[in-house]
Amino acid sequence: MGYSIVFIVCSLLLVLQLSTVAGKGKAIIGSPSLAPAPAPGPEYTNLTDLLSVAGPFHTFLNYLESTKVIDTFQSQANDTEEGITLFVPKDSAFASLKKPTISNLTSDKLKSLCLFHALPHYYSLADFKNLSDMSPINTFAGGNLFSLNFTYDSGTVHLNSGWSRTKVSSAVRTTFPVAVYQVDKVLLPEAIFGTDLPPMPAPAPAPETDIAPTADSPAADQTGKARAAASPDSSSPSASHRMMSWGILNHLVLAIAGGFLVLL
Repeated sequence: MGYSIVFIVCSLLLVLQLSTVAGKGKAIIGSPSLAPAPAPGPEYTNLTDLLSVAGPFHTFLNYLESTKVIDTFQSQANDTEEGITLFVPKDSAFASLKKPTISNLTSDKLKSLCLFHALPHYYSLADFKNLSDMSPINTFAGGNLFSLNFTYDSGTVHLNSGWSRTKVSSAVRTTFPVAVYQVDKVLLPEAIFGTDLPPMPAPAPAPETDIAPTADSPAADQTGKARAAASPDSSSPSASHRMMSWGILNHLVLAIAGGFLVLL
């Protein structure tokens, strides 16, 4: 009986000791730390809403929607890590074009024209300084004939497509993943419109006016003298008039000489 009590007491002490060791082990290991919450992704950008409010860019937006290019741009903006850069002409830029320039394009060429106005990467204004050294840059339309040349001059970004030349006149949006820049002219690619710039219209000739020289001008003085010399009615004596004068003078001299002889 005594041995049984001792055994039970020893067993209880052993259990208590093991429990203490296990508890210390848990305290040392500790609970696993929670992973930091992921950073929020970029805000979804609706390009249709953006271009509808800014601008006026209604003409360009209508072309993007009719060619379904707006869906391509929307996917690039929100479903990739590259982002997108858009060059958007105002309505007045399209209005200044000759009507056959756009209206005669096939659906494929019109789609390429719209794709030509975007780069498949996000570029801030400061990035264009480096792009000017890397030009030409391929656009969303792809291919060398659908490339743009950039020139960065004292903070102003100039674009040259080989057919049209323009510049960035304002920044509509510059928050990643979408950059939207307003341009003064429609970008016309070489692959559609050729490589030569359209000829500049010749200036209208100035109207010729026949203005007579004034009396005090040297031309008037010379003209008057010439007319006076050529006119038969001028005040200078003619040759016959001079001969008559010499004849009368001779007669007077002879008459005076005859009178002196008579007196002598």
